[in-house]
Amino acid sequence: MARATLDERTSNSGFEAAIESSWFRNCVTTLIIINAIVLGVLTYRENINPLIVTVLEVLDRAITYAFVFEIALKLVVFRTQFFRSGWNWFDFTVVGISLVPGSQAFSVLRAMRVLRVLRLLHVVPMMKRITEALLKALPGMGAIVAVLALLTYVYAVMATNMYGNTETEEVLQLFGDLPSSAFSLFQVMTMDGWRFEVVQKVIDDGHPWAWLFFMSFIFIASFAVLNLFIALVVDALAAEQKAATEELIEDIEEDAEAAEEERDEIIRLLSDMKKDIEALKRAAEGRSASTP
Repeated sequence: MARATLDERTSNSGFEAAIESSWFRNCVTTLIIINAIVLGVLTYRENINPLIVTVLEVLDRAITYAFVFEIALKLVVFRTQFFRSGWNWFDFTVVGISLVPGSQAFSVLRAMRVLRVLRLLHVVPMMKRITEALLKALPGMGAIVAVLALLTYVYAVMATNMYGNTETEEVLQLFGDLPSSAFSLFQVMTMDGWRFEVVQKVIDDGHPWAWLFFMSFIFIASFAVLNLFIALVVDALAAEQKAATEELIEDIEEDAEAAEEERDEIIRLLSDMKKDIEALKRAAEGRSASTP
């Protein structure tokens, strides 16, 4: 069998062509969706007929074996090339977790069977494109997280010094020490109950101008820094879409060039056929003229 490659646009064997075909990918997608539904229904096993639970567990096991067969087939076809793709490592890991025995010691790993649903992220082309764009944005996200952490640390130190020296139990729980202050500021940054659960308690504790401190933090952390995440993700998606568009244009140009070459070849063949016909015609006329 010819050596397979991870390039989905070329195939060096029948097995590789089958694995990279749309029908095979659609079958895997269907199994993943069915498995996701089964795992969701099994969370209600206490309220379901035991016979139905047994059937669903058998179906889940059968789908697991189907995934194992898929991975084994890819290993046979791609061999060492299989492990050069991060997505293949992901598939190999989540399917391997599914084979862990269901004992109490491995109950957490067994619960991670649902990770198989995440295989849709690369089986579906659009999801794969979005996921890869997000992964490419991770280095920039790391820098933003560092800025956000530094900003939260500075404000947490200030909040602890300003509001931590209090006898009010609720405020002491919010800003009594540095970790508590950082956690409270994180809640303010997400704007989840920030007014009544955090700011109002500080104001009622004798700090009427505390809202200025928290509003400045919200404007900087929530409205400025957090929006950088959105800008970074949008930029990554735009770059990925641009790359996909350029790749599509290249494919169209290659197809157009191939079509033009085929057209030129057909024209050449027709021209040769025309010459042959004319030669035969002249030969036939010559024989007719020489016949008495």
